[in-house]
Amino acid sequence: MVLTTNFIKPGARPRRTKLLHNPYELQQHAERQLDPAAFCRDLLDFHPDPRQAELLALAAHRVLLNCTRQWGKSTLTAALAVRQALLFPECLTLVLSPSARQSSEFLRKAHAFARELDVPPRGDGDNEISLLFPNGSRIVGLPGAEATVRAFSAVSLMLIDEAARVSGELYKAVRPMLAVGGGHLWLMSTPCGQRGFFFDEWTKGASHWTRFSVPATQCPRIPPEFLEEERATLGDRWFRQEYLCEFVDADDTLFPSALVHAALCPDISPLFPSAQSLRPQRLGGEIS
Repeated sequence: MVLTTNFIKPGARPRRTKLLHNPYELQQHAERQLDPAAFCRDLLDFHPDPRQAELLALAAHRVLLNCTRQWGKSTLTAALAVRQALLFPECLTLVLSPSARQSSEFLRKAHAFARELDVPPRGDGDNEISLLFPNGSRIVGLPGAEATVRAFSAVSLMLIDEAARVSGELYKAVRPMLAVGGGHLWLMSTPCGQRGFFFDEWTKGASHWTRFSVPATQCPRIPPEFLEEERATLGDRWFRQEYLCEFVDADDTLFPSALVHAALCPDISPLFPSAQSLRPQRLGGEIS
């Protein structure tokens, strides 16, 4: 690929002219950009902030991203998906969201990045929300309906956006799609109470997860004055959830979770026997 800069007026933004010869040239150019942040800056005209660049540099197989509103997680991961599509021919990236509209918005951002590479915006012919690359790679957006997402396999990269608002049934239905090929899984969201699989994975998940948290105080695009206004308007609970990445109790919670956990004592025997203790025990092959 040849990158050239036209002559422009002083102070104006330079326009880059990209000449696409074939999909393999795109792949080779992407491979030379070993730094994902440099790939975003040089080829996609997207300039990650320091925390975004740090996240892009992760070589993790399973990622939990807990971030503030308006940090740019969809834009960032759309760039990640486009880079994945260029580096690995015929790979499949799936994007799941609570609704088809949100998946469409993600694909719109991926389309914009693809146009920066002179990749014509076209679907794969099978899925309404999709982007097909010249090397056969695809990015497909899906709605949050468990019954309609079971037709995919050998997924290279799975991105679940607004994971705290995606159903547990959908999460369980799509995980087997990563079984063949060793696909990567990213769960991305702002918290939504102390419930759901995103909360469970963040607080009780296995050690193979890489957890990455970005509160609004670490986003250079959100001014402190705006955050002060939001805290005064939304109240402490909503502000902590939406901007400080905290898993707080939901509005309809009768007893705060901290109060419930404080009342638990493992040293007290249960008042009633458990179902497990009532089952017949086998001794020497016979039921006792």
